[in-house]
Amino acid sequence: MKKRAIVIGAGLAGMSAAIRLAGDGYAVTMLEKNANVGGKLNQRSGKGFTFDTGPSILTMPWVLEQLFSSVHRNLDDYLEIERIEPQWRTFFEDGTKIDVKGDLPGMLEEVEHVSSRADFVELFRYSKQMYDLCLDSFYKYSLEDLKDLKKYHTMSDLLKMDPMNTVATGTKKHLNDPYLEQLFNYMVMYVGSNPYQAPAVFNQMIYVQMGLGIYYVKGGMYQIARAMKRLLDELRVTVHLNSPVEQIVLENKKAVGVLSNGTFHAADIVVSNLEVIPTYERIVPEKKARKQAKKLQASFAPSVSGLVLLLGVNREYRGLAHHNFFFSENPEREFAQMFKEGTPPEDPTIYVGVSSKSDASQAPEGKDNLFVLTHVPPLTLQKGEVDWDAYREVVLDKLERMGLHGLRESIEFEYRFTPEDLKELYGPNGGSIYGVAADRKKNGGFKIPSKSDLYEGLYFVGGSTHPGGGVPMVTLSGQLTADLIRKHEGAVPTP
Repeated sequence: MKKRAIVIGAGLAGMSAAIRLAGDGYAVTMLEKNANVGGKLNQRSGKGFTFDTGPSILTMPWVLEQLFSSVHRNLDDYLEIERIEPQWRTFFEDGTKIDVKGDLPGMLEEVEHVSSRADFVELFRYSKQMYDLCLDSFYKYSLEDLKDLKKYHTMSDLLKMDPMNTVATGTKKHLNDPYLEQLFNYMVMYVGSNPYQAPAVFNQMIYVQMGLGIYYVKGGMYQIARAMKRLLDELRVTVHLNSPVEQIVLENKKAVGVLSNGTFHAADIVVSNLEVIPTYERIVPEKKARKQAKKLQASFAPSVSGLVLLLGVNREYRGLAHHNFFFSENPEREFAQMFKEGTPPEDPTIYVGVSSKSDASQAPEGKDNLFVLTHVPPLTLQKGEVDWDAYREVVLDKLERMGLHGLRESIEFEYRFTPEDLKELYGPNGGSIYGVAADRKKNGGFKIPSKSDLYEGLYFVGGSTHPGGGVPMVTLSGQLTADLIRKHEGAVPTP
């Protein structure tokens, strides 16, 4: 008889783990509380507009290729992926605009308007070196701490990861230009962290984006979830929707199954795609699990949350690209408010994604679908209740001031997600979008271990575990946790 695996939650990390476990010979059952798979990667439509409600930028498509090839499938048979140029269009309060390009000669021309070519080339080299080093460790194994990292690198390698600097001090020593520093520092928001606190090794995100490219999935990013679900069906994974897990069942300090809708599902291993801290707080029925959650909270604070506005507008904003960033005037103040003061920034950086610029199927002709995201503190850090109606006005005021004239009057479809909605829908700690925030002093950029140190047979995937948040990282976490399960649970015998 096959060994049985239960996967709690059908986000990308959970589906990735289920695919790998099925490929490794497990009989896999997934239990998802919502009515569809994908977790935060979701989709909403109305009045002819279609929006991805979660991740809108794809980097490192090799992670998806690796997942599909691990079960002898070709990703190209499931998804149509195209490279986006320019990668970002960025707007600054003083009117400066910079297009971020993966075409490096073109990017050097953009850099020349504000800084030195030589400085940018040196920063790019520094970032690529970090990424290349991490291919041997960070992207290959489920790491817990510095001791794990040292298994794969010499001291010389570790020093090249710039351990004494944060993301912000790392960019400053190479650039010393306020526009480019703010732009490149913001790339650490792919993992929802503060550039003034996150370790400099996350400056590899510069190369991840500009060297490897950013991508869009034809038909919308939700096609990734649909492709994974198709693959799960082919692998005969059982997926139960509308099936919240009330409890992980334990016997002699071992996870032996779960209760969902009052039904017991037996398992040899349990994998939770719910973040680690909420798993211990809500569905592990022991006092010591709640103590563990409290202990972890001290080192692993949640990443930022967000206010999301889905706006279907009755016009095209021709000055916008597919991905656009409207930057704050004072980034240090912005991040201090988000990460220390617990208040939504009074002058936020605003991301506006317009997938209809690359895919006409996403909006009616002559109209735009605007995905508007403003990062805000997680609920665990917020000081009192936030008036999201009032904050919506702050966001729209800024966008209109910085070029989206007549925005309010052009809205003909609108939907909103707040941190409270994110917590209710997907269960993350404090409504976090990206899992755990990387902090050089508190956790060194490491995440919560993927193997429970309290209970045998219990494992975790997703943004709170290695390697972190974002589409490629959580998808990779499912694969690396599957490797960890193979290591600790042994091979599945052939029936």
